[in-house]
Amino acid sequence: MADKSTPLNLLDCDKEKLRAYFVEQGEKPFRGDQVLQWLHQYGCNDVMSMSNISQSLRSRLADTTTIHAPETAFKQVSKDGTCKWLFRLDCGNCIETVFIPEENRGTLCISSQVGCGFNCTFCATGKQGFNRNLTVAEIIGQVFAAVRELKSPENPRPVTNIVLMGMGEPLLNTDNVISALRIMLDDLAYGLSKRRVTVSTTGLIPQMRRLRQEVDVALAVSLHAPNDALRDVLVPINRKYPLAELMQACRDFYPPGSRQVVTFEYVMLQDVNDSLSQAKQLARLLRDVPSKINLIPFNPYPGTTYQCSTRERLADFQQCLMAAGLVATIRKTRGDDIAAACGQLVGDFADKTPRRRLAARIVSAVSEVQAA
Repeated sequence: MADKSTPLNLLDCDKEKLRAYFVEQGEKPFRGDQVLQWLHQYGCNDVMSMSNISQSLRSRLADTTTIHAPETAFKQVSKDGTCKWLFRLDCGNCIETVFIPEENRGTLCISSQVGCGFNCTFCATGKQGFNRNLTVAEIIGQVFAAVRELKSPENPRPVTNIVLMGMGEPLLNTDNVISALRIMLDDLAYGLSKRRVTVSTTGLIPQMRRLRQEVDVALAVSLHAPNDALRDVLVPINRKYPLAELMQACRDFYPPGSRQVVTFEYVMLQDVNDSLSQAKQLARLLRDVPSKINLIPFNPYPGTTYQCSTRERLADFQQCLMAAGLVATIRKTRGDDIAAACGQLVGDFADKTPRRRLAARIVSAVSEVQAA
């Protein structure tokens, strides 16, 4: 529990933590259920408005707790309806969150860290470096704030899906991410289906196993290369967890007989990972892994050395995978006019890593792989 002298941020608590808090206060555990529902189903940001809780308890809560989500620094709306928020944290750093409206669903892409320390070479967030993990309140607070705003009477837009594909590597913040996931799935909170909440990872195998054991959600893996030599450059964590181990972890993630599949994200980079021979390598790699492949057109950002594959090459790559019996889709680019597309989120924060000085080494390594 929080320090007695520090107000407890109720957004930091999943149902079990809220129940434990109220038991500590000499109250019944169901008070935690009531507060969870007020916060996340009704979007309540004032404990004094929780009308099915006694006045005396509300007064105590007002003295000892707070409801504090990240502050909206600004919001941008794309010509295609995509919304991007820049949320300012108490420490002064900023994170980015994106809402993508579609005909039959609304997807909220949220961040799990301030920046990212993994330095995937095509990703703008990785180029910015890393500062720290987000708290539960900062993760679920993005959902809390976005849902409240999207419920506008003039143009209500429901959040039907949540993806942890924003800034950061979610599985390096496993404790807080799992607590936030439990709130997203809880029927007293957002009540989302486990198929509609997706955690994306670069492939941290021990944390993938823990996620599978503790919460049932969809898994996406940032793959981006069909062999270890190239993936070592594009996604450097591959040097610790190479593809053979990663593929086994993906086969293990869903129990035998499950109809669920792992989504493999593959950013298409012109003349880097988009040849037909590489498509055939990818098909061989995934031939016995329950999967679908999401081919993502690369979204340029200032300073990048990469270019997006041509439409023709995207289509040819997709057709090659499909001919091998795999499910492969090309992601529709959304929000690129406001830098809200995949790989473009950068936030505004103090870098605590030496990532920038690695840029020249990365460019050199990519060239060596291409020449091999």
